[in-house]
Amino acid sequence: MAADRIHGLIRPPRQTMIPTPNQLFAQFERGEIEREELHAQLAVHARELIREMEEDHQNPAAAWIEGLLARQAVRSLARRHGKRLLREVLVALSEVPDFPPARYLWNASHPDLPLHCFLRIRREPVFRIARMVTREQVVEMIVEHGAAGRGRGTRQTITLRRDSQWRLKVVES
Repeated sequence: MAADRIHGLIRPPRQTMIPTPNQLFAQFERGEIEREELHAQLAVHARELIREMEEDHQNPAAAWIEGLLARQAVRSLARRHGKRLLREVLVALSEVPDFPPARYLWNASHPDLPLHCFLRIRREPVFRIARMVTREQVVEMIVEHGAAGRGRGTRQTITLRRDSQWRLKVVES
């Protein structure tokens, strides 16, 4: 039960989570999955990206507004905390097992990808950073993910702490 909690808030019911590409590559390198399984799972991710691109093509106004809202959210967070810390936080969240937004954050460590690409303000499943507070080696944040309707998504309080190698890691309680 303690593994199902992040600072007192119960995680949503476990859904069948497809591993992120980083997790798939690690499983392949450890010999846990065969090359065919790796390719099949990566194809699932590719189809999902293509589906979203088709949706954007069919409704460019909604895609444009989503992009504007995400850029505004990133500007606000970056002004308060800096882009480097924001990217570090996204990378740490991408490494949390069974965290649904990890499937959209897995490549947050790539500096060539703009930060606004990782936030999903209105598009389901949403991923928003509602609040972020930094103190010395600790980052406390409230994230919202899941359903887009007001009060329908999951709201979690997550604490990240720097480890001995000065990397941010999610603190499980």
